[in-house]
Amino acid sequence: MAVGTYTKTGTKATTAATLNKAIFAIIPENHDLLKSAYTAYLANGRINLAVTKTRGLVSGGGRKPWRQKGTGRARFGSSRNPIWRSGGIAFGPTGKENYTKILPLTQKRQAIRQALSLAAKDDHIKIIETFECPEGSVKQTVQLLKKIEAKGSILLVVSVKDDMVERATRNIAELKVVSARYLNVFDVLNADTIVISQKSLDEIGDWLGSKK
Repeated sequence: MAVGTYTKTGTKATTAATLNKAIFAIIPENHDLLKSAYTAYLANGRINLAVTKTRGLVSGGGRKPWRQKGTGRARFGSSRNPIWRSGGIAFGPTGKENYTKILPLTQKRQAIRQALSLAAKDDHIKIIETFECPEGSVKQTVQLLKKIEAKGSILLVVSVKDDMVERATRNIAELKVVSARYLNVFDVLNADTIVISQKSLDEIGDWLGSKK
């Protein structure tokens, strides 16, 4: 499965890169698996900050609102009852909830293969020989992306995400950089263009290939 390849300066290369069919051409697509991996990624990154007060934590309510009998009204022991205004919250979040979802490693990798296959099918993948930025220049990165016609939300897959790569890409809107070994379904499915360096492509083959 051949795909267009570009040099490090953004010009069209004379030879096209070959994508591994075991990774980039899986048919049919398992949309249930993709959904499970997508929601698991979001759930595992969720920060549990929501906390509500129960009737025992709300201030006030120490005095019984009215006497138990003889008033014709329902009996209440505290004005901080959950059904009263300014009362406590019944069954609200406590801040101790665990929202993580565990997905088997084989399913995670298969989901990434499925996502990459969809991206390749829609012609969203571009290969560059290497991504070098010794000066950490954002301008050079913008020019490179423009030359290879990378549009929309861009996912740049590199072999090593060092300080210079971070410096050359962090101020570009709609661009996310990820190491090859940290690819995930969420980033792949949300990207309009996936730019992969040749070395990263080899690492993806070693990581997700049939030998694994």
